[in-house]
Amino acid sequence: MARMSVLTRDEAQNRAQLLDVHRYTVELDLTTGDETFDSRTLIRFSARTDADTFVEIKPAELRSVTLDGQPLDAATLDGNRLPLKNLAAGEHELRVDASMRYSRTGEGMHRFTDPTDGETYVYTQLFLDDVQRVFAAFDQPDLKAVFELGVTAPQHWTVLANGVTEHTGGGVWRAAPTPLISTYLVAVAAGPWHSVRTEHRGLPFGIHCRRSLAPYLDADADELLDITRACFDRYHEKFEEPYPFDSYDQAFVPEFNAGAMENPGLVTFRDEFVYRSAVTDTERQTRAMVVAHEMAHMWFGDLVTLTWWDDIWLNESFAEYMGYQTLTEATRFTDTWTDFGVTRKPWGYDADQRPSTHPVAPENVQDTASALLNFDGISYAKGASALRQLVAWLGEKDFLAGINTHFRRHRFGNARLADFLDSLASATERDVHAWADAWLRTTGVDTLTASVDSRPGQWTLALDRTGERPHRVTVGVYDRDLHDGRSLLLRERYETDVPQDTAPEPHTGTRPALVVPNDLDLTYAKIRLDDTSLETVLRGLSGIPDTLTRAVVWNTLRDMVRDGELAPADHLATAAAHLPEETDLALVQGVLAFASVHIAGRYLTPDQRPAALATLTELCRDLIRRTEDGDHPGLRLIAVRHRIDTAAHPDAIAAWLAEGIVPGGPELDPELRWRVLARLAVLGATDEAAIAAELERDPSATGQEGAARCRAALPDEDAKARAWDAMFGSDDRADLSNYLFTATAQGFWQPEQADLVRPYVSRYFKDAVAVAARRGPAIAEAAGRWAFPAHAVDAETLKLGEKCLRKADPIPALRRKLVDQLDDLGRALRVQQA
Repeated sequence: MARMSVLTRDEAQNRAQLLDVHRYTVELDLTTGDETFDSRTLIRFSARTDADTFVEIKPAELRSVTLDGQPLDAATLDGNRLPLKNLAAGEHELRVDASMRYSRTGEGMHRFTDPTDGETYVYTQLFLDDVQRVFAAFDQPDLKAVFELGVTAPQHWTVLANGVTEHTGGGVWRAAPTPLISTYLVAVAAGPWHSVRTEHRGLPFGIHCRRSLAPYLDADADELLDITRACFDRYHEKFEEPYPFDSYDQAFVPEFNAGAMENPGLVTFRDEFVYRSAVTDTERQTRAMVVAHEMAHMWFGDLVTLTWWDDIWLNESFAEYMGYQTLTEATRFTDTWTDFGVTRKPWGYDADQRPSTHPVAPENVQDTASALLNFDGISYAKGASALRQLVAWLGEKDFLAGINTHFRRHRFGNARLADFLDSLASATERDVHAWADAWLRTTGVDTLTASVDSRPGQWTLALDRTGERPHRVTVGVYDRDLHDGRSLLLRERYETDVPQDTAPEPHTGTRPALVVPNDLDLTYAKIRLDDTSLETVLRGLSGIPDTLTRAVVWNTLRDMVRDGELAPADHLATAAAHLPEETDLALVQGVLAFASVHIAGRYLTPDQRPAALATLTELCRDLIRRTEDGDHPGLRLIAVRHRIDTAAHPDAIAAWLAEGIVPGGPELDPELRWRVLARLAVLGATDEAAIAAELERDPSATGQEGAARCRAALPDEDAKARAWDAMFGSDDRADLSNYLFTATAQGFWQPEQADLVRPYVSRYFKDAVAVAARRGPAIAEAAGRWAFPAHAVDAETLKLGEKCLRKADPIPALRRKLVDQLDDLGRALRVQQA
């Protein structure tokens, strides 16, 4: 694939100064075949002065272009840029007629045929600069316009778009014109959707999925719509500006790269959120959080949009914070910040300690390729953590007042960080600009280290800060329960600032058993406990009464392992001692995932792995035994999943698969059956015939992915060769979709098969570069995330990777992933050697 030109910030600023874009009229014909669709675009715009500029489009064939009725030479198209020479000041009309390619990578207009029933679906994903894969556009966020869409589709299809759609006959659909929105927010989803529709506050609401998923969507429709309504109402209590669009549809679409996309009026979600198999309540909470997150974008991101991509945090950090907070306030999911603390925050901490770290609000995002790299744990998790700290420091009343001022000032327009800060400053006397300099313009994680001085009748806590940011934290003070030696009792919580202007005041009373800085997890920092508190935690973590406090402590232990301050085996022992008593599903899942993937898979040496797996297997058995009464189905499901994933011997899980049930439950649904079969493949206890039989039993898209994962995991030279060629072969006609590529990569590398796959480690760095250059950023992301040999924790892999970065010139999306993976690998190597 030829590399296309990326848009630079300077180019975008110059074009924004030159042009006003008024209206797009777009006609898409989805009936022209399986490979391409027709795209006809009329753009009405004006130029402020005489000048040259360009419009973007990535066609299969550019048939004709006219400017103000005069034909332009289509052969002047250079990559994705069509020059518009000698524009005169004044009004213009540009017409572009092209044939466009469908995508199989989740970029542009993605096309998917459901293996269950043969039905086909298409949908757009135009973020960050992929509108030009669908129609011609001035593709930058600050050239907002009105969009009128017409779509011709097969007769039995339904077409969804940003506005209410109407079938006018003959397979032609018309969408209501949008308000002013950015190009990357235009959305179309077409196919024989199964839909559940309702109204709320006079607006049409709908949820949609593939027909083959209809029973599963129907089973959850009440829950999804109740959450949608509750969040919608809560946002109207928080925000003075009413919902700015004419409808609210949520479409669950196949092979979606992100969790969801905030298209105005038509939010698209990955359709794994339509659950075919049993899930935990925490997984339902995660789905609900994504609903709340995307709805927050209707105001912050869609109504008011960033001017340039350096302010992407204004979209994502705000929606991340609002998603968790609003879900807590408006739904039955009242403990969402524990899940954030144990799953999202570590994502931010890890990203912020790599060489690729960047400020939450970077000042130097030069082009769109660089911007795409910043959709990471910093823009989401760290940014949301910073906003949570801001609310703690500013107060929610003043925070919301500033937000509402921001909406009022910039509705249907664009804004920068400076605009946001000015809006906040109008609502408070605090120096929000100085706060932003400290929190949003800096990189890295501060560390708050506790030391306790104890004297007769009093004790004093000092918090030493490594870093530069100011922190407002809550300190939790705990004593042992004299009636139950395993439990801890909260003595008090108090707030303090770090750094303090004066010496810390002593507290009356005996020295506490445990002192937890950042007890309510209101700031973003690594925590180091004093020695006595650490000893209390290692012996009594499960006795801490509050789930959020336990999340803070588990994160502390996780950070200590990663920093070489706590032996991985000690973390495993702590998990084995305390998880059997844990009641919070997010904590159990998060700790088990870290223990199995990172500790057993990377931080311990290969000869230590069997003992670690044995510890985890026994821990999962303890959890399964504890949940035999049926009162904790979510906890039992987590334990069963991890028991399968850590099995060192096939007999027990093979018996589960043969019987179709775990003794005492649950029955093996499709997800558990494929999970068992994948582990049996790793252990060499199944074969192609068994995989084919399971695929016949479950021929769905998820079944296809499960089969690809299992086949790649077989400990056989021919199976590995076939899997490798499927991922990295050069035949365009045999290219895997984004999801099948990921599934194959997930199965390929297995620590138990290190000798078998060793020859592929060196091949990876050549072949990944080639496939990323040929297939683009989405596959580059998958190749860097899932196909990287993360199990190969040794100096030779580091050497090969560093050479690749120096000499092979990987595209930016892959380069970023390799930088991060190699840093993680180097950290794992240091932990192993500690």
